[in-house]
Amino acid sequence: MSGAPAPQGGGLILLLGALVAFGPLSIDLYLPALPAIAQGLATSVEAVQLSITVFLAGFSAGMLFYGPLSDRFGRRRVLLGGIGLFVVASLACTLAMAIEQLLVARFLQALGGGAASVLARAVVRDVYAPTEAIRRLSLMAMVTAVAPLLAPLLGSLLLDVCGWRGTFVALLVWGGLSLVVVGLRLPETLPASRRGGLSLGGAFAAYGQLLRDPVALGLLLAGGMSFAAMFAYITGGPFYFIELQHFSPMAFSLVFAANAIGIFCANYVNSRLVRSRGPRAMVGAGVLLGLLGALALLASSTAGHVPAVMAGLFVVVSMTGLLGANCVGLLMARYPQNSGAAAALFGAGQFGLGMLASAAVSYLHDPAGRAMAWVILAVSLMAVAGWLLFRWKVVPP
Repeated sequence: MSGAPAPQGGGLILLLGALVAFGPLSIDLYLPALPAIAQGLATSVEAVQLSITVFLAGFSAGMLFYGPLSDRFGRRRVLLGGIGLFVVASLACTLAMAIEQLLVARFLQALGGGAASVLARAVVRDVYAPTEAIRRLSLMAMVTAVAPLLAPLLGSLLLDVCGWRGTFVALLVWGGLSLVVVGLRLPETLPASRRGGLSLGGAFAAYGQLLRDPVALGLLLAGGMSFAAMFAYITGGPFYFIELQHFSPMAFSLVFAANAIGIFCANYVNSRLVRSRGPRAMVGAGVLLGLLGALALLASSTAGHVPAVMAGLFVVVSMTGLLGANCVGLLMARYPQNSGAAAALFGAGQFGLGMLASAAVSYLHDPAGRAMAWVILAVSLMAVAGWLLFRWKVVPP
């Protein structure tokens, strides 16, 4: 299938959106099972929570590895290899009998899943022109937004019916089905004739070029810091709503789902406006709205006004949808010969900055629950700084 033309219809977007969902699905699906996993493996909840950090580290490392590799050898083989590793590691998670085994399996699972997330974006850049690619990335993100919307509820159901191992069986099935569909339906989108004779060393050297480019750094900050704000919410939200405001776990799941709907809507708006407004203007709107949401969040959390806190979080989290598609699309358009490396660095930056924001919320934890709001404000200001750097250094078309 290496020479087959790539499809460009809704089926392709649905498939690629499902591949990008590997990350959020692998995290959100098993969150309700964390206490049960601790009990089942006779360990502490803190030790099981480490599996989230391990997954994020493996996911980021996987993306950094697969992006340049696909620029050199093509998307299809690398993608199939990564998903295959995800499937095997998911089976290992299901069979784990000790927390150490689970942590190793989760790292390998993330290492494989990183291929699906980053190469799905690279395929879009292979198939579509730059502005249309950004529009399609937004449509993909609408598909992906279904994962955090439904995954916690599905995870709770699987926990009740199958126990904690059922969540990993679900990931095993998801990975297996994805492997079959990619194998049958997705041809090579970057044939050898379009790789420009790129050596493997040259493919990985693209990271140095990207990190020395102020325009690329601006886009990485604008998109990555918005993602970090979402992870600050994921880390601090359960304490704020469940412990301090006495929301039930189901009520918090509904708040979480509402924010996923916000991401869906932001991507829909972007898919409708990016052609007429342009991706640069959409990035500017996203970082400014995110900052306004962060300021509202801090003010309302200080005043103890819970509905306003929810509104501020809704705006902040929704902007990750608006900024993600536009920033990564602009970055890949700037580096067409290294679009896999560009997408990988962007994705790894998102998760890496998300890890730092999550750690900051934990380190700055306070009884009033305001650490989340302060961290979100700080990263939102950094996102604005990234946009300003991009606007200052960008080369006019």
